Amino acid sequence: MRRRQGRVGNAICHVYLLILTCIAVFPLLWILISSIKGKGELTGNPTAFLPKTVTLDYFKHVINDLNFIVNIRNSIIISLATTAIAITIASMAAYGIVRFFPKFGSFMSKILVTTYIFPPILLAIPYSIVMAKLGLTNTRIGLIIVYLSFSIPYAVWLLVGFFKSVPIGIEEAARIDGANKLVVFGRVVLPLVAPGIVATAIYTFINAWNEFLYSLILMNDTEKMTVAVALRSLDGAEILDWGDMMAASALVVIPSIIFFCLIQNKIAGGLSEGSVK
Repeated sequence: MRRRQGRVGNAICHVYLLILTCIAVFPLLWILISSIKGKGELTGNPTAFLPKTVTLDYFKHVINDLNFIVNIRNSIIISLATTAIAITIASMAAYGIVRFFPKFGSFMSKILVTTYIFPPILLAIPYSIVMAKLGLTNTRIGLIIVYLSFSIPYAVWLLVGFFKSVPIGIEEAARIDGANKLVVFGRVVLPLVAPGIVATAIYTFINAWNEFLYSLILMNDTEKMTVAVALRSLDGAEILDWGDMMAASALVVIPSIIFFCLIQNKIAGGLSEGSVK
């Protein structure tokens, strides 16, 4: 009787999760299918799900004529640089907080995360003034610095909890074997907190990839615009072509999916690496 009830419960849970998955995936699937529909299908019959004819004309127009590939390259460079620098600095800062300054560091990490209390528009003018005085307006470096200013505090706050979960005994065993602090940090501690680092990296990358306000304010050159601003410029055209919009939206979403697929295996892999032999 209990087994039967357990099977029924499992079946209900699987159906429920399947429904949620379909709801979550449907918008992305709709964008991808709409981007390969033939000319006039989106406006002629917007509710049709499957395309009558399959074409890549919208992608060719967006990439070749609208030069959208340049905007994708800009966003990839800025997002990857922001993620790499933020994770490197945040991981060292979080480890130092946990092992060397536990009380003061914990207080400071909470203070850092309060930077998220301020709405982005409130900091837009100060950022613009500072970047203008430094001569970094309309540059990728300036935009990366702005992104790091609110990515690093949050990354530190997230990683502190993961570093606290590492037993001190593992580090002491490595020190007894002759490893110095740098080796202990790089070869013992980091593999154990790899799931947390990966999760933080995913959040940082997506946050930098989707950011719109500061990119709009600090970037004036169309050759240096990110995908978020370039996608918004399509909406601001006199005649909105929904096919171009769907193709451009697909090009914006795909890099994030690829980045997540490449890095997700590290979440489970880091659980068993770096432990005591």
